[in-house]
Amino acid sequence: MAFHGQKIIPAIRNMKDFETILKSDFEYFILLDSHINQLKSISEYAKKAGKKLLLHGDLIHGLKNDEYATQFIAQEFKPAGLISTKSQMITTAKKKGIMAIQRLFLIDTTALEAGYKLIEKTKPDYIEILPGVIPTNIIKEISQKTGIPLLAGGLINTKEDIEIALNAGVVAITTSKKELWIYDSK
Repeated sequence: MAFHGQKIIPAIRNMKDFETILKSDFEYFILLDSHINQLKSISEYAKKAGKKLLLHGDLIHGLKNDEYATQFIAQEFKPAGLISTKSQMITTAKKKGIMAIQRLFLIDTTALEAGYKLIEKTKPDYIEILPGVIPTNIIKEISQKTGIPLLAGGLINTKEDIEIALNAGVVAITTSKKELWIYDSK
């Protein structure tokens, strides 16, 4: 079962939110906007608390988002997963045995078609689609065409948005909106 049934995956941007996650029932969480100097302590605290860190590789300050950075992340911090828009980060994460989540920004048909080509190349474990409030027929199409489990994030503002995306077939919602974290922690 994807993410052990966790339907909401909190995305955090600061240490206050990190402390909240450490005390929560959430097993998985996403770290956004981090700095290379913070990663060692964050990953150690997360592991001690039984949390699984999903690291957004494109948003690590002080580290280029390429295959060498991914190798470094895998060896030094050993996150449960890596999220990226970059194909080389996704393919390297897979080679290193880290859950690979390909992030796609779906702004129009051209972006969707480019996304399909990228997915064909990287073969990620999960696809995170943004914005998560795209029409349900597009979510279903992506799921059917790729056969890869989907996450939805971005612009999800209400519990109704969550329900619509989950009912369309996504396995979980990624959100930094704290008021939505209480939707469901399992």
